[in-house]
Amino acid sequence: MGEASLLRIEGLEVRYGAIDAIRGVSLHVNAGEVVTIIGGNGAGKSTLMKTISGLEPAAAGRMLFAGQDITTMPGHLRVALGIAQSPEGRQVFPDQTVRDNLMLGAYHRNDGQAAITADIEAQFETFPRLRERQDQMAGTMSGGEQQMLAIARALMSRPKLLLMDEPSLGLAPLIVKEIFGVIRQLKAAGVTILLVEQMANQALGVADRAYVLETGRITMEGKGQELRRDPKVRAAYLGEL
Repeated sequence: MGEASLLRIEGLEVRYGAIDAIRGVSLHVNAGEVVTIIGGNGAGKSTLMKTISGLEPAAAGRMLFAGQDITTMPGHLRVALGIAQSPEGRQVFPDQTVRDNLMLGAYHRNDGQAAITADIEAQFETFPRLRERQDQMAGTMSGGEQQMLAIARALMSRPKLLLMDEPSLGLAPLIVKEIFGVIRQLKAAGVTILLVEQMANQALGVADRAYVLETGRITMEGKGQELRRDPKVRAAYLGEL
């Protein structure tokens, strides 16, 4: 775990009352990598992502981003620093249009309307359906379209690190394939991604490196393809014996 890591987590503990949700987690994400975290329901994956983005407090340990300690930093300052999250359950603003959702994703930027408009156009290039629905209320769109919007909204902040929490959740197989196609496009463009995903086969297939999280602890780590071939991972997460 080198000092050059974009995100470095050391001995992280997160508690809900007497419950230890995250227990001594250490991991790192290097610039330009796609790193995935797999694990079953209740493993602590979403709690970990919320803690990185500042929505849950750390009880112990520390988190460094680009060499800066962000362990106690408020969430909105982490966005300004370069961390953006596409959250579990999408959580778009349902009573705002697609275009307004994208504008809200750029709320902290001060580089001018022309740059923001250009980035909205870039998102429409990546997600053509969002262009078609740019004046539609986000809450009236399908789950897949809302997921595309959630990712595009996060990208509007021009993040150095994109946190993606369960992007395939509740989506039809064809839409899941499309979402993972977008993840591959972002990877090819050099976007650094930390991906939490229950569809382990797809997640490991796109990941440079991966961690297995079980009951709040990291139990395995390695290259994505190596874990994809590991018998224990195949039995536990890929449905193979």
